[in-house]
Amino acid sequence: MTVESRTISLADAEATRSLGRALGQSLTAGSVILLAGDLGAGKTTLVQGIGEGLAIADPIVSPTFTLINEYTEGRLPLYHLDLYRLSPEEVDSLHLETYWEGVEVPLGIVAIEWPDRLQYQPPSHIHIYLAYQEDNSRQAKIASMVEFNLEFLG
Repeated sequence: MTVESRTISLADAEATRSLGRALGQSLTAGSVILLAGDLGAGKTTLVQGIGEGLAIADPIVSPTFTLINEYTEGRLPLYHLDLYRLSPEEVDSLHLETYWEGVEVPLGIVAIEWPDRLQYQPPSHIHIYLAYQEDNSRQAKIASMVEFNLEFLG
């Protein structure tokens, strides 16, 4: 499988949200996004943009304490998972693959914060690493492990 990658500079939170909107408008059912980066790097902001791109009207909030937020009233369902507070063993016991396999829930977009807690990664996914820059901007390093054209991202 060919891995396509791209690095994008994000001037501020609105640019991060805008990237999310572009993804939300382009992704198809079954897409899995693995979001990595330090605390406060913009992972939830990116997911908020994805929600906007999917035409989800409900406010997208961090699922840090609830673990999973499901938004089903958009172009596609959005499943937002935050694994920060869990050990890999705890994550494994949740059987999260049901979200990207569409077994028990309708197939949608799965956005996973802190994917390093997964003991296995979905075979097809888009990995986005968000990092702070010295000028307080952010950088997104995107690697696609699926047939997905990143050209629209500029």
